[in-house]
Amino acid sequence: MWDSTLLLNTLTPKFYVALTGTSSLISGLILIFEWWYFRKYGTSFIEQVSLNHISPWIGGGDNANDSNGTSLNNSGSSSNHQNVPECKVWRNPINLFRGAEYQRFYWATNKEPLTYYDMNLSAQDHQTFFTCEGDTGKAEYEIMQTAWRERNPVVRIQAAHSALDRNPDCAPAYILLAEEEATTIIEAEKILKQALKVAENNYRKSQNTQHQGSIAEAIHRRDTNVLIYIKRRLAMCARKLGKLKEAVKMFRDLTKEVPPIMNVLNIHENLIETLLEMQAYADVQAVLAKYDDISLPKSATICYTAALLKARLVADKFSPDIASKRGLTTAEMSAVEAIHRAVEFNPHVPKYLLEMKPLILPPEHVLKRGDSEAIAYAFFHLAHWKQIEGALNLLHCTWEGTFRMLPYPLERGHLFYPYPTCTECADRELLPSFHDVSVYPKKELPFFILFTAGLCSFTALLALLTHQYPDTMGVVARSMLAWFSHPFYYLLDKLAILPSNLLQQLSRI
Repeated sequence: MWDSTLLLNTLTPKFYVALTGTSSLISGLILIFEWWYFRKYGTSFIEQVSLNHISPWIGGGDNANDSNGTSLNNSGSSSNHQNVPECKVWRNPINLFRGAEYQRFYWATNKEPLTYYDMNLSAQDHQTFFTCEGDTGKAEYEIMQTAWRERNPVVRIQAAHSALDRNPDCAPAYILLAEEEATTIIEAEKILKQALKVAENNYRKSQNTQHQGSIAEAIHRRDTNVLIYIKRRLAMCARKLGKLKEAVKMFRDLTKEVPPIMNVLNIHENLIETLLEMQAYADVQAVLAKYDDISLPKSATICYTAALLKARLVADKFSPDIASKRGLTTAEMSAVEAIHRAVEFNPHVPKYLLEMKPLILPPEHVLKRGDSEAIAYAFFHLAHWKQIEGALNLLHCTWEGTFRMLPYPLERGHLFYPYPTCTECADRELLPSFHDVSVYPKKELPFFILFTAGLCSFTALLALLTHQYPDTMGVVARSMLAWFSHPFYYLLDKLAILPSNLLQQLSRI
């Protein structure tokens, strides 16, 4: 049997310094990697590896259970779909023009306002709605099919001009030039008016032949989508140029359309924002009455506009001191409940409305209930909240009360579905890297980050003490190792007392 005391006596203080220093270095590297991974992906790398790769080995799990679980998931998918909200990315109804707005921001700050992920989603949208199987063999439309996918804006613009050289009636090429080549809203409006004439002519032609087969029907569907998109962007140009009545009329006409593209554009949100700019609050209430329905998907625009209209009735006379003494009136209670409802739907919005976080240009796509939707809403609606005296003060006094009503942990919601856990990752893909993404609920630091931080600090302290007081720390180390070895030697002594035949039986077992 080896003698542990002889081994311990041969170890010098330099060994303990090297041991503790190496341990501190390794644990420090693990801590840095864990912190970086947590900041980037919102989860612990060690925990993720343990749950996804190590736990199945330890827990086993046969194929039968897997197949049963799969069948149960399939059978219950319809019910789960009702309870678990999907993190679906939506087209931003009030997205800006790339050339006239996003590009000018880049020229001023040298920062890219859009991510490649966001622009790739836009390219997919354009390909879906502005191309069809009837374009095969038409050089101008085939050029536009590849133009939407190009990353370089200069190449996209050159492709659009090439398509127009081949066919002056190629409406999608005009759309691309209005979106990306025009450097002002006036220029974009001018190009879109040209596109409108071409699109209306193409629409009339395809309408007469739409019943001649599936290809003709697809071409007519494409021409319809192009026409609606151009009208919407022209209405947005009118809104930006201050022609509010013209913009409202165009948005109202568009809301009467029923093609599938209308489900993506959400033009009623454009109409609400324009009516708020006109301070036509009765008309806004009429639009909300139509779209703020329990069967329709909600948005920050719907929920916060409903709260703004109710706050408008009481905000100018609201005082938190007086309200705490006499209690809330019926109208004030209704306004506070509307604010709580809006904050529960998207808890990121108040910090932007109250200017507690800096605003950036909104992305071209947003995630419902996410930080991207909050930015898109606040970017256009902050001015409307400021127009109503006392509205922001009422929001400031009441919005944090929402979180006292919500269950924690957020396994169930109060008025809406439980807040989805996938918003942070999707928002990080949609929003530029220079923006500090808002996270809800605030995630606690994983155990392994705290553990490695403690381990790194403890071993670094041991290395420092061993370097400063080598003899004392050597005695302490030998004493602790001796203490830890006592139970081991005690068990060996007890096993030596047992009969040999019993040990043989145990070895067989």
